[in-house]
Amino acid sequence: MKFLRNLSASILGSLVAFMIIVGMFFIFMALVGSMDDGVVVKKNSVLELSFVAPVLDYTGKDDNDPFAALWVEELGLDEILHSIAVAKNDDNIEGISLTTGFLQAGISQAREIRKALIDFKSSGKFVMAHSDVYAQRDYYLASAADEVYINPVGVLDFKGLATEVLFYKGLQEKTGIKMEVIRHGKYKSAVEPFLSDTMSDENRTQIKELITSIWSVIVDDISESRNITPQNLNIIADTLGGRTPEYAVASGLLDGALHYDQYEDLLKEKIGVAEDEELNYVGLMDYMQKAKLKKINKGSDDIAVIYAQGEILIGEGGKNYIGEKLIVDALHKAIDNKNVKAIVLRVDSPGGSALVSDIIWREMQLAKKEKPLVVSFGNVAASGGYYIGVGGDMIFAEPTTITGSIGVFGTIPNVHELAENIGVNAEQVGTNENSVDYSFFEPMTDTFRNVMQESIEETYDTFLDRVSKGRNMSVERVNEIAQGRVWSGVDAHALGLVDELGNLEDAIIAAADMAGLEEYGVKKYPRYKSGFEQFMENYGSVKTKIGESIIQEEIGTEAYKILKEFKQFTKQEGIQAKMPFSLNIK
Repeated sequence: MKFLRNLSASILGSLVAFMIIVGMFFIFMALVGSMDDGVVVKKNSVLELSFVAPVLDYTGKDDNDPFAALWVEELGLDEILHSIAVAKNDDNIEGISLTTGFLQAGISQAREIRKALIDFKSSGKFVMAHSDVYAQRDYYLASAADEVYINPVGVLDFKGLATEVLFYKGLQEKTGIKMEVIRHGKYKSAVEPFLSDTMSDENRTQIKELITSIWSVIVDDISESRNITPQNLNIIADTLGGRTPEYAVASGLLDGALHYDQYEDLLKEKIGVAEDEELNYVGLMDYMQKAKLKKINKGSDDIAVIYAQGEILIGEGGKNYIGEKLIVDALHKAIDNKNVKAIVLRVDSPGGSALVSDIIWREMQLAKKEKPLVVSFGNVAASGGYYIGVGGDMIFAEPTTITGSIGVFGTIPNVHELAENIGVNAEQVGTNENSVDYSFFEPMTDTFRNVMQESIEETYDTFLDRVSKGRNMSVERVNEIAQGRVWSGVDAHALGLVDELGNLEDAIIAAADMAGLEEYGVKKYPRYKSGFEQFMENYGSVKTKIGESIIQEEIGTEAYKILKEFKQFTKQEGIQAKMPFSLNIK
C-alpha cells in the first residue's frame, strides 16, 4: 500500500509539473501574440538610452525566436551599436537622450558606445545626457554628449582609476583549505593571492602602469569632447574637483545642474515641441526590435563574426564562457559557407584552460588557410584569450584592452590540514609506484609536483612558440615581454603584440579588404540556446539561484565575492593560461 501511495504521489506530482510548464508555455505564447507587430516610432522622437542590464559583446539571440524580447538578462553590444547606427539615418529620430546610471559594461565597451554616439552626432542630430548619479564609467560615456547635466543634488565620481586584488593566504591558514600552486619559475604575479598576504612590488608596478595607460586614453577622449586639457582633467581628479554639482559645472565637466523636468524642457526646445506637449520617447529595447530589421552592411557576400567571450573552459561553451565545441563548430560553419569570404574572431576573455586554448588555436590555423582571418580584442584578451588570438592573420585591439599575460600555471585544492583538524584520515592503496598520484587529503608529493612542473614548463614553451610564430618574433623576444605581464592595448601595440588599434568595425573592414570586398553583409556566430530553452533550464535551477541569493544576503556582497572567486579557482581543470589575478577597475 505504501508503494502504491508513493507511486500515485509521484505520478500526480509529475502531472502537476507538466501542467504548470504547459500552462506557462501558453501564457508566454499569449504574451508574444499580444505584442505589437512592430515598434512605431513617431515623428520628432527621442531615442532614450538607458542600459538596464549588463552589456555583453554578443548575446547570440535568434531574431526569429518569439521569446527573445521576453528575456532581458543582458544587452548585446552589437545590438546597441547597430541601433545607434540605424537611428542616425532614421528621419523620425531627432536625437538621443542618455540617462544611464551605473553602466554595467567594460571600459572598451563603453568606448565603443561612445564612438557610436560621436558618429551619430555627425548627422547633425543631438545627444544629450542627464543622470542623478554619474559613476566614473557613466561620465566617460556621457562626456560624448553635446551637453551633460546632473540632478542639483546628484553625485559625480571623477578621481582616476583604481583596482583591488584579494589575497587568500590568511584564509587558507585559518580554514586548512589551501590551493597547491605550480607555475612557471619567472611567472611572478600568477596566483600570488594564494601565496602571499600582500602584493609584490613587481605586481604593483605592472598594475599601476596598466591602469595609468587606460586612464590616459579615457582622459584624452574626455579632453577632446569637453575641451578641457588632459592636465586640467588630472588636476580635477586629484583635487576631487567634481565632487559636487556646483564644482563639476565650474570645472567644465558638466554643463548644468537641472531637475529632470527642466532637462526635458531643454529637449523640447531642441526639437521644437511646445512645453505643454509630451515628448515622444522610444526606449532602447523597443528600438532594437525595429533596428534589427534594418541592414547597415549589405551585399551578396558576408564577413563572418565569431564571438568568443568569457573564461575558457572545457565543454560546449555559451554566452558566458568559451568552450571548444561552439567555437570550433562556428569556424567550420564559416569555412563551409560559400557566401562567407572572410572571418573575424571577436575575443573578450581573461583566458582559462590551456588545452582548450590550444584546440581553438589549431582550428584558427586551419581556418586561415581557407579564408582571411582577423582578430578583434574587446575589454580583455589575456593569457588564453591572447593565445587563441595569435592564430589569426591580423590583430586589432582597443587602446583600453587588457591583453598579454603570456604565462601558465596550475592550482589544485588541498584539504590536508582541514582533514587533520576535524579528525579525517584518508588511506590510499595502489598497484604501482605512481598509481596514487595525488589526493586532496594528503600533502602533495615531490614526484607529483615535479611531473606537474614539467607539464607547466612544456605548456609555457608551447605558448611562447605559438606567439613567436604568430607575431613573427623570436622566442627570446616573446619571453622578455611575457612572464604573465599584462598590457593595455596601447602598450601591446608598441610592443608588437597586436597589429592595429581599433574596434570591431575596424577589424571587419580590414577583413573585407583582405577578401577584396567593397560590399558585404555580416553573419554572426555562434547561436546560443533560445529564450524558451533558457527558461526551461532556469526553471530547473530556481532552487540553486534562491540558495545563492540567501547566502549573499547572509554573508554580505563583499564576502560572497571572495567566496565565488575562491570557488572558481577550485573548479579549474588542467593547466591554466589565464590572467594572474581578477581586476575590477573602477
